[in-house]
Amino acid sequence: MSTTENAIASAEAHSAHNYHPLPVVVATADGAWMTDVEGRRYLDMLAGYSALNFGHGNRRLIDAARAQLERVTLTSRAFHHDRFADFCTRLAELCGMEMVLPMNTGAEAVETAVKTARKWGYRVKGVPDGMAKIIVAADNFHGRTTTVISFSTDPEARADFGPYTPGFEIVPYGDLTAMRAAMTENTVAVLIEPIQGEAGVLVPPPGYLAGVRELTRERGVLFIADEIQSGLGRTGKTFACEHEGVVPDMYLLGKALGGGVVPVSAVVSSAAVLGVYRPGEHGSTFGGNPLACAVALEVIAMLNTGEYQQRAAELGDHLHHELGLLAGGGSVQAVRGRGLWAGVDIEPELGTGREISEKLMERRVLVKDTHGSTIRIAPPLVIGKEDLDWGLEQLREVLRG
Repeated sequence: MSTTENAIASAEAHSAHNYHPLPVVVATADGAWMTDVEGRRYLDMLAGYSALNFGHGNRRLIDAARAQLERVTLTSRAFHHDRFADFCTRLAELCGMEMVLPMNTGAEAVETAVKTARKWGYRVKGVPDGMAKIIVAADNFHGRTTTVISFSTDPEARADFGPYTPGFEIVPYGDLTAMRAAMTENTVAVLIEPIQGEAGVLVPPPGYLAGVRELTRERGVLFIADEIQSGLGRTGKTFACEHEGVVPDMYLLGKALGGGVVPVSAVVSSAAVLGVYRPGEHGSTFGGNPLACAVALEVIAMLNTGEYQQRAAELGDHLHHELGLLAGGGSVQAVRGRGLWAGVDIEPELGTGREISEKLMERRVLVKDTHGSTIRIAPPLVIGKEDLDWGLEQLREVLRG
């Protein structure tokens, strides 16, 4: 057996089968490229679901992590540390907000948002205890905890994990009329993705986000934007909500906030919302640790230049132009997305999304499938135009058969 085959066989034997990865074993990576254990190079067109917006091994981020590793990595929130205040201040400024509650993973940020919205509803809005409702969208993906999958409509994510957590109303994505009808005096929040990533990079109808903002403000309901995948440069702006000039009541951030180095997530909101917490009511051993703060501070500094957002916008225009040409050629049914992020629906007779991903892997391009014959394209924002064009050419060759 080859080194790759041995590694895959060992993983299959000794790890739970909760993932079905492509048969490639990565050993090193740099920028937009990854190299496997056999020395083969692959173009990364997934970027860790946006966790690697700034590429593999970004020197600024590695240097920030290395410097912090030599100082202190963890204190727990039992004590202050010298990176925490700067992190909270700078992230709040980036978001145009006032307060930050740091966690580790995106799912933790979503769980924190659910708890925050409910507590705000009881303490500020005056909802009767135990009656708070949160409106979510069908086909959402907000994580895989038991609470989060309770309001998923994806059978794979939900089946056999009940009993489920109550308190959520599911409405069709993009449908303001349905959202308005679902609202009651006990509704405390609307939780949506500005672009639904796992569902196939679904962009809502024009005016939808602005409509959600208007409706939630009118009804005294929090607008929670899950920007864990869509935020921090991916769509050509710092936040996907900016494309409609919308500022929600709460941002949920993760993935790219850790720069592909460490897991970092955060809930960012106003003092009126996050101020509902008292010591001991919520927390995390690793949330806001010194190493995470040091890396995230560098991410924030990089975003403050605007260069990554501009790059995503410019290369994103090119990406969608090229994919649009494929959509007119009979091999692609539809293309959706914004910035350096696209969902591509392949004609089913050409193969499933998994099969197309495997064929692209054979041509040294790595993407990820989602439902049916859809693949997602989301390269690191540092990808070169020549590399992007090369990757797109491999897609064309695969679709030609």
